[in-house]
Amino acid sequence: MAETVVIDAGHGGSDFGATYNGRKEKDDNLNLALAVGDILKQNGVDVYFTRTSDVYNTPYEKAVMGNNSGADFFVSIHRNAVPESNTSTGVETLVYDDSGIKAEMARNINANLAALGFGNRGVIERPNLVVLKRTKMPAVLVEAGFINNDKDNELFDTKFNEIAQAIADGILETIRETGGATSGSDSDLYRVQVGAYRNRSNAVRLVEQLQREGFPAFLILDKDLYKVQVGAFENMDNAVRMEQRLRQEGYNTFITT
Repeated sequence: MAETVVIDAGHGGSDFGATYNGRKEKDDNLNLALAVGDILKQNGVDVYFTRTSDVYNTPYEKAVMGNNSGADFFVSIHRNAVPESNTSTGVETLVYDDSGIKAEMARNINANLAALGFGNRGVIERPNLVVLKRTKMPAVLVEAGFINNDKDNELFDTKFNEIAQAIADGILETIRETGGATSGSDSDLYRVQVGAYRNRSNAVRLVEQLQREGFPAFLILDKDLYKVQVGAFENMDNAVRMEQRLRQEGYNTFITT
């Protein structure tokens, strides 16, 4: 049975969200949410949208919608903003607390978006947000760049399809890491290997270091070796981009399946 993911387009209707030079966050959120949902559907995931048009529901109503859907994950799509324009940039993903599979999904999404050129602001704990606090399933809130930053908006517009793919890939990677049932199999996925150790503690230290740096690292035991790998990509190009980022940070890597 396929996993079910709730895709929530933040704000809507009378709630514009952040605005900048006539641009409304609610519109960017909806366009991106629909694009991400379509990609997930193409990969065998059941998708439930909290909205598919310009309507308003309270955050609590959205959490209830998600809970009633019986979904496995809840992903809310937003754009960020600060009081003074063009002073902050990058992507971040919010979670109720930085633990468990939701934090892993947040890191996977951030890493994929950073590979497109966004700064990675990390995983941020926000326990008071209703869509993170009241949802019964693992939930994340993606801040896809700053709406009042011209550089982020240019990236959002020129690489819109890649951004949707990056977020969807982060969700799919996480589903597969937890053994979720979507189309394809682990053998179809490209992973970037960073190290292999006979001593588990050495491997764990490397995983923790990579995760602190925002990489979606994990540990697998293959025969008598503890292998440190990053990401699980359906698209070879995404794996290559991740490998390039890791090499820029000084890691020795190779791509495996």
